[in-house]
Amino acid sequence: MSVDIIYEDESLVAINKEAGLLVHRSWLDKGETRFAMQLTRDAVGCHVFPVHRLDRPTSGVLLFAKSAAVARSLTEAFTEHKVSKQYLAVVRGYLPEQGTLDYALSFQPDAIADKFADLDKPPQEAITHWQNLAQVELPFAVSKKHPSTRYSLVRLTPQTGRKHQLRRHMAHLFHPIVGDTTHGEGRHNRFFRQQYDCHRMLLHADRLSLLHPVTQAPLQLNASLDADWQHIVEEFNWQAVTASYQR
Repeated sequence: MSVDIIYEDESLVAINKEAGLLVHRSWLDKGETRFAMQLTRDAVGCHVFPVHRLDRPTSGVLLFAKSAAVARSLTEAFTEHKVSKQYLAVVRGYLPEQGTLDYALSFQPDAIADKFADLDKPPQEAITHWQNLAQVELPFAVSKKHPSTRYSLVRLTPQTGRKHQLRRHMAHLFHPIVGDTTHGEGRHNRFFRQQYDCHRMLLHADRLSLLHPVTQAPLQLNASLDADWQHIVEEFNWQAVTASYQR
């Protein structure tokens, strides 16, 4: 019932959110009892204000403000794209070395949480930059078309912050994120569950960079990889790549 605090001062607290943990109470799961916001509040002994979100299956850096004023400042910084967010992901196939996808995303409401939302919103601009960090080819015929299967370790940097942007963009490129049960491919998800006992989506918010809202000093927040991620990294011999990137 605890959280991994990676940074704290008088104004801010950041945690390394575990995969599967909701940021706050939601109609999406009325039976859930653990939430990042409440666990962080209990750990630091004061109320905290969420200033951005991570999807439930995504792990990594999650930042909270300790006051409403700081929360407003941070929310404005996120809105104005003054905060840099970087992610690690494992995707199907070999992506080019680097690239950018500029592909607008339509609004996709949750059946319960967004039941009163405006469904006629036009598609919103969505831009994602990627860099291919490492690749692996495995001697398993996950697809009947090929005797082997390929995966890439990629760094994803969203320029915009749309709902499920990284997951939807990777699926649009036909390189879905492994473990994504909404936008991914079931056969690859099953392969990772059966072969590597990996039951999570392999998307991790590794780094958050911003100016401190009070001191204006540069602040970089890093979140380490969990045991499931480390297992995949070791299996695919990606230790040197992730160690270099996470420094």
